[in-house]
Amino acid sequence: MTAVPRVVLAAPASGTGKTTVATGLMAALTARGLRVSPHKVGPDYIDPGYHALATGRPGRNLDAFMSGPERIAPLFLHGAAGADVAVVEGVMGLFDGASGRGELASTAHVAKLLRAPVVLVVDGSSQSRSVAALVHGFASWDPQVRLGGVILNRVASDRHEALLREALEEGGGVPVLGALRRTDAVATPSRHLGLVPAVERDAAALEAVRAMGELVAAGVDLEALLALARSAPALPELPWDPVEEITALDPEQPSQPRPVIALAGGAAFSFSYAENAELLTAAGAEVVTFDPLHDEKLPERTSALVIGGGFPEVYASELSANQALRDEITALAASGAPIAAECAGLLYLCQALDGRPMCGVVDAEAQMSARLTLGYREAVALTDSPLAPAGLRLPGHEFHRTRTTPAAGPAPAWGWRTHDGKLATEGFTSPTLHASYLHLHWTAAPSVALRLVRNARAHAAQ
Repeated sequence: MTAVPRVVLAAPASGTGKTTVATGLMAALTARGLRVSPHKVGPDYIDPGYHALATGRPGRNLDAFMSGPERIAPLFLHGAAGADVAVVEGVMGLFDGASGRGELASTAHVAKLLRAPVVLVVDGSSQSRSVAALVHGFASWDPQVRLGGVILNRVASDRHEALLREALEEGGGVPVLGALRRTDAVATPSRHLGLVPAVERDAAALEAVRAMGELVAAGVDLEALLALARSAPALPELPWDPVEEITALDPEQPSQPRPVIALAGGAAFSFSYAENAELLTAAGAEVVTFDPLHDEKLPERTSALVIGGGFPEVYASELSANQALRDEITALAASGAPIAAECAGLLYLCQALDGRPMCGVVDAEAQMSARLTLGYREAVALTDSPLAPAGLRLPGHEFHRTRTTPAAGPAPAWGWRTHDGKLATEGFTSPTLHASYLHLHWTAAPSVALRLVRNARAHAAQ
């Protein structure tokens, strides 16, 4: 049994300021000297970047669709090791989950899997007594979800706060843990896929997080919130362990040599799950991060390449201008080194992105699109690749406003059934390449990390 004080920050819907409150709470608790473990429900990559700034620890995702419900508590305990308290930011509205799959992957689902109390962040603007009906509905909808408190956000004045508090006291049952005034000091800029990632904003992001922390520290009863977090029961699950996952697949895997796997990072490729790199390390790789915006060479002895998600469309000119690195990646691909790319990585490997030359590893052109492609996928690998054997089933997630022409290669990476039962195919593969729009959380199938490292080791031995 493992005891970790924890609380889930949820909301009635998107757009209530949940990220501001959650990040501010993490920053406020960290400023008090507490070790805070940050978590985010769902496949979001951007919010965890702000969480990491607030706490000094990696922001980790808890996605019951991508990783499976049975892994949520173990992954949480892995991320929260050594922490004094954990703050989990929810996704969308409290009960909104994977489309057509009931509560699966909703904030409520994850809160129940963690046996964690929920604090509801309510946008108080444009209402007074109605707030009591809203909170009552959320508190009573699912008796298994413990709604332990409310934080009122975007409150206009002292009088407005008094009206909201009176209504909730009259409604009874759910205490008000704080009230935050409307302010522009914590505003975070957005663009076509949501908030601008923290890694792109440097000092401005740090200042925004500091302001969020001060706002929450001034308006929230932190002692009451910590008391609520400490009321969460101990969890019976064991922490997730990447070494145990890999050892279970291959008890006699060689520890040497350790092939170097280059992992793209920086402002253009900031979307990655910490557990994916941890699995590569556990499988025997030396993972070295590089920045395609600035580094003109791949890390020394690179034997494989992993390029995750991000915003290459925003930095297309800069990425194209770094021809030295593009040439190195093209040569690495020609040498037969295994390459795994998803979403932004796929775009970077194309012949061109919005007319600007890219690496030319994938025989396709990429362009920005007005259409948002978004949703979970229950995918099956259609072709053998260095990442997955044909037939492997994996949950994934798409989130992009770009398209490739053609949409898939002659050997597509993935296939899945659409809502109308049709087979959709996507991605590009070869014996040494896996490039796809699909984001994957490798905890659902640690074998992909082991497969990639084996291929990297074989290439290094050539």
